[in-house]
Amino acid sequence: MTTQLLDPDHLAAWVATQAGYARVPGVQYAVRAGDDLVIDGAWGVADASTGEPLRTDHVFRVASHSKTFTATAVARLAERGSLRLDDPFEVHLPELAGSAVGRVTLREALGHTGGVLRDGRDADFWQLGGPFPNRAALIASVRADGPVLARGETFKYSNLAFGLLGLVVESVTGTPFAEHVRSDLLEPLRLVHTSPELGDVGPAVVGHSALGVADDGRLPVAPVRTGALDAATGFCSTASDLACWFAAHARASDLLRPETRRLMQRDESVFDRPHARRRRYGLGLETREIEGRRVVGHGGAFPGQLSRTWAAPDGGIVVSVLTNAVDGPADTIATGVFALVATALDAGVPSDEELAALDRRTGRFANLWGLTDVVRLGRDLWLIDPRPEDPLAGAERLVVDGDVLRLPAEPGFGAPGEQVEVLPDDLGRPAAIVVGGLTSWRAEDYERERRAQLAARTVTARGTSA
Repeated sequence: MTTQLLDPDHLAAWVATQAGYARVPGVQYAVRAGDDLVIDGAWGVADASTGEPLRTDHVFRVASHSKTFTATAVARLAERGSLRLDDPFEVHLPELAGSAVGRVTLREALGHTGGVLRDGRDADFWQLGGPFPNRAALIASVRADGPVLARGETFKYSNLAFGLLGLVVESVTGTPFAEHVRSDLLEPLRLVHTSPELGDVGPAVVGHSALGVADDGRLPVAPVRTGALDAATGFCSTASDLACWFAAHARASDLLRPETRRLMQRDESVFDRPHARRRRYGLGLETREIEGRRVVGHGGAFPGQLSRTWAAPDGGIVVSVLTNAVDGPADTIATGVFALVATALDAGVPSDEELAALDRRTGRFANLWGLTDVVRLGRDLWLIDPRPEDPLAGAERLVVDGDVLRLPAEPGFGAPGEQVEVLPDDLGRPAAIVVGGLTSWRAEDYERERRAQLAARTVTARGTSA
């Protein structure tokens, strides 16, 4: 059914285009639709210095995705009556008794409304300037400098507060945080490539620094353990495991009671910042709207790695994207893939006859001005430029009238209402398209000619210099 909704090869090509323009070393991605993992892909390399190809079983640091696991662990303990979300930290962590942070409730910590210091006075461990704090250092940090804003004053993201939530889980269960999460969450869901800390769950990618301003050079980033901040940022996983995790979290499942799931996904904070999108946060989960669908998820930023997952609460679509560069376009790709899948679902499943008629016109084409994809999304054909971050920005849904394709007769600077010609080769495959009178050729043919011209110019330049 998935290949009838959309072409996985086009999604792979769109991801590769975004990754290629960003010059990111590698991208791992997964898509679930309903109960099925429909796409599990990888592009690029796991390590830029060796060129090792990136695979779907390579493990990434998924950083603040960790908060979704920690929040779920706390919520399940609340369901069992082992703790209350309105408990202050000091009830479970005697070291915080009498301190301002000790009075912050678990719910406030889960929703980042406790006013707690984000990472500490000295947070250079985020750039490998020292070790992540252990338990003693974490407790000392929040006691000395923890309260920054008043409880409930505003949304204030805090990794330290989530580190404390991990200590609460240990206190309540009498079990190390990692062991409890494995037995209570990871093993029941068979997340075999997921671990609360670096471990033997698969080959690990190498993280990379950002691009240079004037070059494409990236430096490898050494792996580091996260100490008492495992609960905030320590988890490692794969895109397919995260897609499975969020599928269980997004829809009705045995993971959480319906009322608990709704509580976690309900917006605790909604806020705007100048020149930025509106942000929304629940309890350990971020929320957003993509193509008219409310989604929940989280991102993750770790030294040398960036990741993002979005899931529709009805369980219909889950997209997870992991990159092994600190400036990797994880959110861009995850949001774009989600939009493409959602658009295909909205268009409906074509019949076999419709499928054959539509697919014989699809492909990627190129000319002097760039790339154009003729893409099937459900029962519709679209004209899409694969270079913008939003694949539907400027895209046109084609009007299909028998054997004739037309651009929609809507206001625009392009060629509204004009015919789009698909020119076949000798085998009947699309060899070129003509849009607004401009011809674009099959992308691989155009690229072959472009490279030949570049090579010829190089030879000519060398001859001239000699």
